[in-house]
Amino acid sequence: MTAENAPPRIEILLVGMNGDLRGKQIPLEAEKKVWEGTVRLPSSTQSLDVWGDDNDDITGLSLSIGDPDGVCIPDRRSLAPMPWAPDGSLQVLSTMHELDGSPSFMDPRAILAALLQRYEERGLTPVVATELEFYVVEDDWRETGRPRPPESLAFRGEPNGFQLYDMSAVNALDGYLQTVRAWAKAQGLPADATTAEFGPGQFEINLLHRSDALAAADDCIYLKRIAEQAAKHHGLKSTCMAKPYADHAGSGLHVHASIIDRDGNNILDAKGGEPALLKSVCAGMLDTMRDAQLIFAPFANSYRRFQPGSFAPVDIDWGYGHRGTAVRIPDKDGPAARIEHRVAGADANPYLLLTAILGGILLGVEQTLDAGLPTEPGQPAPGNRRLTHDFLTAVEDFAASAFIRDVFGERYQRLYADTKRKEALTYLRTVSDFDYRTYLPRI
Repeated sequence: MTAENAPPRIEILLVGMNGDLRGKQIPLEAEKKVWEGTVRLPSSTQSLDVWGDDNDDITGLSLSIGDPDGVCIPDRRSLAPMPWAPDGSLQVLSTMHELDGSPSFMDPRAILAALLQRYEERGLTPVVATELEFYVVEDDWRETGRPRPPESLAFRGEPNGFQLYDMSAVNALDGYLQTVRAWAKAQGLPADATTAEFGPGQFEINLLHRSDALAAADDCIYLKRIAEQAAKHHGLKSTCMAKPYADHAGSGLHVHASIIDRDGNNILDAKGGEPALLKSVCAGMLDTMRDAQLIFAPFANSYRRFQPGSFAPVDIDWGYGHRGTAVRIPDKDGPAARIEHRVAGADANPYLLLTAILGGILLGVEQTLDAGLPTEPGQPAPGNRRLTHDFLTAVEDFAASAFIRDVFGERYQRLYADTKRKEALTYLRTVSDFDYRTYLPRI
C-alpha cells in the first residue's frame, strides 16, 4: 500500500518536556477510543530527555515504580486536519492524566492550565500572541552532519548576503511558504505576516493574539509541525534550533501579552498617563528572568544565541519600543497596550514558556514592583543585570528558585532541573572538533 492510498488516521499527541510530540496513530474508524479517554501511554513519556531517555536512575519515574500508564485526555478544541497525511486524517492534542483522573504533574499543557486557573480566580485573562522564527535548510544534513541554506538562496554554495525583509528570499521559497500558509489555514491557525529574517533561509511567522493562552501555545506547537512537514513535502528541512549557524542570526520565539479584566478592559492601558502597571509587570518578568532562563533557553545550543551586538538580549532590561531589550513595550496606551518578551529561542517549549512569562506578569500584577529605568537606544542598560551564557548556571538558578517552585510545582522543578543538569554535564564532558582543531596542534 502506498502513502497515497493509505487509510486516514487520527493522531493523539502529547507534548513532551522539550516541546517534542509523542503519541499514537489510530485508524480513523477506531477514533471512538480517543474521545472515550481510553488511550494510554506510560506516564514516563513526559519525563524523556532530548535523547529520549527516561533517566530512571535520576528521576525514579519509570521502571523504579513499574513504569505505570497514564491516560491521554484529548482537547477537542485542538482537533485539526493533517494536510500532509492521507485525506481525512486528523490530529488532536491531549493532556496526560493519572489513572485517578488528576492531570500529570509532568504535562506541560497541565502546568500552563494550572497557572491560567490562578488568573481566572482573579477575574483576569491573558491575551497572548507568538512570533516564531525558524530556518529552512537543504535535506542533506544527515549525510553532511551540518545544515546549509537552500540552493535557491545561495550563490556558488554560499549565502547570498543578509535577507532581512528581502522579498526575493520570500519568492525563492514561495512554494514552501505557500504550503505552510495553506496548511495553517486548513488547521485554522491565526497565522498572519510571513517575513524573511536576517539569516539565509530564516523566516518568521506571526500568530495573531488569542484570549486563550493554552490555545496560543497549541497554535505555536502546530505551526512548528506544519513548518517541519511542509519542508519534507518540498525536499527540505526546517529547524527551530536556536543557533544553527555560528555566523548567522539565531532564531527567537517572541511573546506579546496583555491582560483583560472581567469587563473586557486591558488593565495594562496607561490611558496616556504613567504606565505604572505596565512597568510593574515588566519588573515581575525581569526579577524572575534568570530563574526562568532555563525555560527560555532549554538546550546547550540555546546559549550560543546570547551574543552582544545581536538582536538576542544579553541584559535583563526593558524599554519603550526598543528591540534590543529583553522586555519591550510596543504600546502603552489603549487596547493594544502590551509587553513583548524577547528572550526565548525558537527551541523553547511554548507551554512552559508561557507559564514562565505569565507567572512573572502575575507577580507584577499582584505586587507593586520597580522595573528601574528603561534602556535607551545606544545607551548601556541601567542596573547591570545580565542573562547567563552558561547552560549549567541556568540549571542551578532554576533548581534553587522559589518562583519556579511556586509556578511549576516542586516535583516538576526537580524533574526538569535534574534532566537538564544531565544534559549540561554531558555537553561539558564532550570534547568538540573546536577543541581538537584549536588546542591539539598548539598545546
